[in-house]
Amino acid sequence: MIKALFFSLMIFSCSVFAGESKLRAVIDVRATSTDSITSYLNSGYGKFDNNNGQHLSLAQAGLSYSYAWQSGISAHLVANAYTNQGKNKAGFTEAFLKYRGLVNSSGFRWQNKLGIFYPQISIENDAIAWASKYTLTSSTINTWLGEEVRVLGNELSLTHLGRFNNQPYDLAISVTPFINNDPAGSLLSWHGWSLGNRQTLWTESRPLPSFIALRPGNALAGQAKQSDPFLEVDSRIGLHSKVSIKFHENGQFSAGFYDNNAAPYIVKHGQYAWHTRFFHFSGKWVLPYGMYLTGQYLSGDTLMQNPEKQNMVNNDYKSAYLSLTKRWKRHRLTSRIEEFSVTDNDTTLGDNNNEYGKALTLNYTYRLSKPVFLSAEYNWIDSDRPARSYLNQPQHLTERQWQLSARYFY
Repeated sequence: MIKALFFSLMIFSCSVFAGESKLRAVIDVRATSTDSITSYLNSGYGKFDNNNGQHLSLAQAGLSYSYAWQSGISAHLVANAYTNQGKNKAGFTEAFLKYRGLVNSSGFRWQNKLGIFYPQISIENDAIAWASKYTLTSSTINTWLGEEVRVLGNELSLTHLGRFNNQPYDLAISVTPFINNDPAGSLLSWHGWSLGNRQTLWTESRPLPSFIALRPGNALAGQAKQSDPFLEVDSRIGLHSKVSIKFHENGQFSAGFYDNNAAPYIVKHGQYAWHTRFFHFSGKWVLPYGMYLTGQYLSGDTLMQNPEKQNMVNNDYKSAYLSLTKRWKRHRLTSRIEEFSVTDNDTTLGDNNNEYGKALTLNYTYRLSKPVFLSAEYNWIDSDRPARSYLNQPQHLTERQWQLSARYFY
């Protein structure tokens, strides 16, 4: 029904109102040297989106198209493409309609977003096609959001603009009922937290690592060998809510809660509904001398059961990062530290999802011209994950990565 409403509204708007279009793009070409094991993108337990070795890749070709009508309605379409290690992927990542109302005399404004989109969680990935301006790899939190958290929903938000009442801040609240995110939590549980920039395309599936419980005759043998994060399995509606405060020219803080409301004992064609929920908190603040501080914390749990409603996977998870950026003239330096964990609360044999780790990212970016940016980045991850022993790999592993990038923003 939501899909039908989405396309009906688009056709109606196109036929009635005149408007203007806007096209934006990002192209990111990288040379990478990775000291790791098989990547999580290739059924491994490696924390980077590159396998061990040297690689030249198209890390992202993103396209964002919007068409706005005078009525306040606009249509948005975002596509991404990636080429790395002989694998090519391209498709849509977001597609939605948005209505932005006029501000009333008291300073209130309504906004409505309908379609496929990212919930309002990330404060890091705010560039074209959900890229990050500050680092080449997203934090562990936002790498996971790009991989498993996307919705087909209707976001209603109300903003109060402080300048109408001589207040130094704006307040906003949003509520988003949604569907099509039932398997979210499976990839985080089974390959753990990771660092990358690779977003899952809307119709794309992701491979799972090979571990004992997934093999024939074991507890999780009914699970498909790939996860499809954006499926609707149980016909139940989830909800995301968020409140935020934005101080004019100084910074912002927000808090939210996400619950996909999945029935964790329902399975269709090897894809289980995972009851996944989490709290998230974030902040960004402008400091003296051209610096600003950014931080985010996410904590939640996920549950998957068999059809007899016995717990098969029951995990708590959390991750946090703190990032400091310094900008002067054409130069920008960013450092980011992170800590993450997964706590396994079930007793399923051959499926140990416990994990603890820390990560460091250092990035230098030079603006060669208005649209062209050259970057060098170093990533370091130190983690303990017992599940690596299933593949005769070390439980404790330190992984490192160097990247050189040329990015063009249009």
